[in-house]
Amino acid sequence: MKKNNRNHKKFKKKPAQPSAQKANTIPQRSRASLYGFHAVEQAWLNAQRHIDALYVTDAGLKSFEATLNQAHQAQLKRPEPQILDKNALEKTLPQGAVHQGLALVCPLIEDVSVQDFIIAAEHKPSMLVMLDQVTDPHNVGAILRSACVFGLNGVILQRKHAPLLDGVLAKTACGAVEHVPVAYETNLNRCIETLQDAGFFIFGLDERGGDLADLKTLPDKTVLVMGSEGPGLRRLIKENCDSLLRLPTEGKISSLNVSNAAAVTFYALKSLQKIKSL
Repeated sequence: MKKNNRNHKKFKKKPAQPSAQKANTIPQRSRASLYGFHAVEQAWLNAQRHIDALYVTDAGLKSFEATLNQAHQAQLKRPEPQILDKNALEKTLPQGAVHQGLALVCPLIEDVSVQDFIIAAEHKPSMLVMLDQVTDPHNVGAILRSACVFGLNGVILQRKHAPLLDGVLAKTACGAVEHVPVAYETNLNRCIETLQDAGFFIFGLDERGGDLADLKTLPDKTVLVMGSEGPGLRRLIKENCDSLLRLPTEGKISSLNVSNAAAVTFYALKSLQKIKSL
């Protein structure tokens, strides 16, 4: 602990900004893009991440000590934390952001291409999820988190109708943006055709599909396509799927939030994948 205390003495406290006017003078490049403990922790420990600045409150710094030490031991190049009071920190963030005393200034993590998924699937079984116009960052973040928990190999989003991998999405994903590769595609129908040509089997989640519980086997290369709440899958997307599945609901409420439906379906499909590997 003595070593930690010596390191803390080097941190220079940044004076609190006394007025909203002064807060408005913060350069755009200094606005934080990631916030919340888990999102900041996983980004800080991601060797592929470039970090411009870490803003912390005194309490945030205390909670982040182990992560700072872990990054130091891994010899990651990281900037010195800047200690701000709570009000000053919040002026670098969107209104209402739940930050837990931690925020990062950093570029967006790089997305990948569908071709990267295709190449990776040549060497091992692959399961991807494609989101058709799921635009709520809370939902996309929660799906990313579930994809990470259940070991999916990637997420495909529509470039025009998807949130960026920062802010609320990253906070909700609890660090999963650092571990699950994401591909942004302009045309999802063409993307489906490309994946089918590469040997992927495309399942669409739709209430008019076959019962997921009746599925007995799973192809080595699988894509699950999920639509937005309400409209669901668009017509052409649905027609281009190889098969449609539905969750076996029995209660008086017959539908789940899209992120909850994703978690249930990921678990079911990964269970089939494990059975097949036995």
